[in-house]
Amino acid sequence: MPKNIPVIETTRLILRGPEPEDYPNFKSTFTSYRARFMGGPLNPYESWMLYAAEIGHWRIRGFGMWMIHDRDTDETYGMAGGWKPAMWPEAEIAWVIWPEVAGRGIALEATHAARNYFYRQLGWKTAVSYIDPKNLDSIRLAERLGARKDPAAPTVDGHDVVYRHPSPEELDGTQLAHGIEMEIGHYADPMFKPKGWALD
Repeated sequence: MPKNIPVIETTRLILRGPEPEDYPNFKSTFTSYRARFMGGPLNPYESWMLYAAEIGHWRIRGFGMWMIHDRDTDETYGMAGGWKPAMWPEAEIAWVIWPEVAGRGIALEATHAARNYFYRQLGWKTAVSYIDPKNLDSIRLAERLGARKDPAAPTVDGHDVVYRHPSPEELDGTQLAHGIEMEIGHYADPMFKPKGWALD
């Protein structure tokens, strides 16, 4: 298990391990209506315990959720990474974006980078995302990442839908991987103004 959480850099973002000073933004989101698809809204005690679990998960599992930072301003935008608490059927790729920055492709960019790390550095052969069936934003994002519903996979509690991510072999050098990179590149272009419903 890593004593030092790895740092990932992308075009617009830096993914670093969660630190105590990042907690207020986490608490603000998880005690709000935004957390309704993630077991919330939580009370302040529950949100503190969950954040402590985010930090401890790295020590116990050797992987976890990164805090997403802006490369230029160091502002936090949310979290993305891996999650496998006790009784989880499989390792999950998960994400949460603060509501005020949704719709800018941040979750796509961060989650794509996290998945690449798990596949290339940790040797994962597969991964899933457990999503509330009413969470249409997360379902859209999973599908943009190439994940597809896996009805044969066990769920966490019977109330979630399992989306199976493409394997490393199904991603490497494919049109899907190229398309994800191209979409991230569009969001990174300051002239790009997406229209319509926010996708993450």
